[in-house]
Amino acid sequence: MRSYSSFSEIQSDLKAGNLSVKALVQAYLDRIEQSKHLNIFLEVFAPEVLQKAEMLDAKLKSGTAGKLAGMVIGLKDNICYKDHKVSASSKILEGFTSIYNATVVERLLKEDALIIGRCNCDEFAMGSSNENSAYGNVLNPLDTTRVPGGSSGGATAAVAAELCLATLGTDTGGSIRQPASFCGLVGVKPTYGRVSRYGAIAYASSFDQIGPITKKIEDAALIMEVIAGKDEFDSTLSDKEVPPYSRELKQDVSKIKVAYLEDCLEKEGLDPEIKKRTKGVIEQLKKAGHTVEPVRFPFLDYLVPVYYVLTTAEASSNLARYQGLNFGYRSKNATDMESTFRKTRSEGFGKEVQRRIMLGTFVLSSGYYDAYYAKGQKVRRFLQNKTLEILSNYDFILLPTTPGTAFKFGENSADPIKMYLEDIFTVQANITGLPAISLPMGKHSNGLPFGLQLIGRKLEESKLFAFSEYLLNNF
Repeated sequence: MRSYSSFSEIQSDLKAGNLSVKALVQAYLDRIEQSKHLNIFLEVFAPEVLQKAEMLDAKLKSGTAGKLAGMVIGLKDNICYKDHKVSASSKILEGFTSIYNATVVERLLKEDALIIGRCNCDEFAMGSSNENSAYGNVLNPLDTTRVPGGSSGGATAAVAAELCLATLGTDTGGSIRQPASFCGLVGVKPTYGRVSRYGAIAYASSFDQIGPITKKIEDAALIMEVIAGKDEFDSTLSDKEVPPYSRELKQDVSKIKVAYLEDCLEKEGLDPEIKKRTKGVIEQLKKAGHTVEPVRFPFLDYLVPVYYVLTTAEASSNLARYQGLNFGYRSKNATDMESTFRKTRSEGFGKEVQRRIMLGTFVLSSGYYDAYYAKGQKVRRFLQNKTLEILSNYDFILLPTTPGTAFKFGENSADPIKMYLEDIFTVQANITGLPAISLPMGKHSNGLPFGLQLIGRKLEESKLFAFSEYLLNNF
């Protein structure tokens, strides 16, 4: 079977009778079997998805199929799917089966998307390399000696290896965009409050967002069109109507104002080839008649510290529920309630999760709350205001997605600070709650891809998708 890079190609072949949904699913299942060494899927729903594919073929013939009929999707292993296991790639949720669907899953299924399996990730979405999973590393299908990025590394690698057409990941500080950059894909972090978080296992609730990972903008826009919008189970969502993103990709983007952060391009540690490519795109945009201007943002060094102070505090609170009493892993060495809590959490959580829980507990503790957490919230608001000031004069902020290309396994593992700095260009969108997208716009001399990133105005995903499509088609 041919390789498909877009849903429109699949739809065309289905309509022409050159393909059946069942044949498509079987081809993906065969590829998954051949790619087991990449450790991408923790579980594949083979019998179930084949049965649903047969039903979809009948629905397509009768003209009753939904708008995503024939789209095969993988889920990051922290998004709940009713009657299926979900573990956040952690030992502490070993054997846990979800009793309900995440809102995004409910909406995908309603439009006849096919969910093929759950993808490996960094434990509780904490990581930038997919080296923190309790179930082993995911390998980058483009170079198996290198990481796929994280925490949505499995979800991203699944699309890059053509094991499904698209996936859903979560992005707390770049966990969709960074692996998308490392694997040469489109990764979308929506506006905070655009997509329901109901059914996503929480890491840091005021930062987490669910978004699509695809090869094409058109598919990301279509998935967003389906999963976005008001939800009674998530009170943080906007009431604003969801535009038909996929039908607005051709809107006029001929006179766009773009700001680029000089501080990012001058940042020590930015790969020279990524810097050169970013500057090249800037010059091309200027020649095409767009307004592209440098702006100063001398707060870059505050982004990662503020992000980790606030997210670890939220993680400390969110992960308190995993103590061995209600569900998941329970230590066999426990003798009473206190030892159940202590041993279960010590044995069930990995080192990185333990590190972040301890840091979060510290910043929330008596005597340190005002010095760290409260001050972090004030700095977050300051950074948000400064970013909104820029976007009051420009449509988008352009910057690299990552400082470099995919690094080798173990390269950053010994130094948590070095690993945390992998998020330096992505955390701004999460701190401010703004939409952002990583676009596969670069190829390094080492043969690996890298992404360029756009940050847009609140709830203006439609314009973000349209300009992204324009960039990919013309630059």
